[in-house]
Amino acid sequence: MKIRTPNPRPRLLSVATAVVLALGLFALPGCSTLDHVMNWVGLGEKAAPESADGMVMQAMDAYNYGKYSEALKIFGELRDRYPFSRYSLLADLKVADCQYFMGEYGAARPLYEDFENNHPTNEAIPYVMFQIGMCSYQQIGTIDRDTSAAVSAVQAFSRLVRTYPAAPYISEAKARIKAAQDFLARHEMYVAAFYVRTEEYPQAEGRLEYLLANYPGSTVDGKAKELLTALKSGNPPKRSWRDWIPDISLPDWATFASGLSVQKGATMGSTSPAPGD
Repeated sequence: MKIRTPNPRPRLLSVATAVVLALGLFALPGCSTLDHVMNWVGLGEKAAPESADGMVMQAMDAYNYGKYSEALKIFGELRDRYPFSRYSLLADLKVADCQYFMGEYGAARPLYEDFENNHPTNEAIPYVMFQIGMCSYQQIGTIDRDTSAAVSAVQAFSRLVRTYPAAPYISEAKARIKAAQDFLARHEMYVAAFYVRTEEYPQAEGRLEYLLANYPGSTVDGKAKELLTALKSGNPPKRSWRDWIPDISLPDWATFASGLSVQKGATMGSTSPAPGD
């Protein structure tokens, strides 16, 4: 069974349409009710609740209404009871999605990675790769803490851009790469400001040079150049070191989407609004 890439906004879909997508089919024009679609795909009253067909219906119903914990349980049972059914791939992917939308990003990422490793040619792989990047992106904290999540997000999204340059998630992936890189530039600025505070000027210069070389055009580019020039001239700034500290939070990725076909609030790769997105 092939899995079609999930729609960006299934909350806007009827349950009927979601079922059709879940089965890897195209929606029939004019089928606006769940009963019509269920009958068309052969489920209707024939789908017993404990059958594979019945379970996938229940799971997708819960999933589309944001009941991710309930959907996760049913998809898990579906995998266990019917490991060789035509819904096994769907269940594998939706278990990962449920974990993601429940905010369990650390648990979701290896599930997406397992799906990619086990089904490398599946048509859902571009979506899966995007979600791997999102799992790291959602764990980015503030510039005064560990930045490994930002580095991981840049790497994951960059891999998607290289591998599937025509995927529908590319524009958003590129914008999120820029946001994560700007976050990393702010981190370097923060560290440089700390070195200014402790009067360790050579270390501050090194951080600023690294920032300018690796994150050109960042939102702290101007400040970094100003501070570096002052330090190299032997005239450390007199004003408080705190004046050099940028916003410590992750910038809004949508501000980096200028000229890209994405809009704030319309997450291209997500299948529904994510906690904290």
